Amino acid sequence: MQTPTMLARVFAALGDPTRVELVTRLATGDASVTQLAEPLPMTQQAVSRHLRVLEDAGLVSRGRQAQARPAHLEVERLEEVLAWVGDRRREWLDRHERLAGHLAEIQEEQR
Repeated sequence: MQTPTMLARVFAALGDPTRVELVTRLATGDASVTQLAEPLPMTQQAVSRHLRVLEDAGLVSRGRQAQARPAHLEVERLEEVLAWVGDRRREWLDRHERLAGHLAEIQEEQR
């Protein structure tokens, strides 16, 4: 289950377009910093800093293959966030429906 602190970290991490791009790339499979940096207009060091933010949020983990440390997307964390958003969406829809019903009652009374 998501704690408010972890949710804040995830949303903060995904608030940067470069990190969203990295998550999108990692959704296709694990990749090294070199591979992740290739299409981006930044250094490998900058990509590594972005990956650390994603790691701190639990969205990415780093493995070890020989000398390489490929990044891996932690899909479970994204699924937890989607579940949280889904729960909030249901609450918001319920509130919206109740408000719409209340407004309809008011309009009916005014007629």
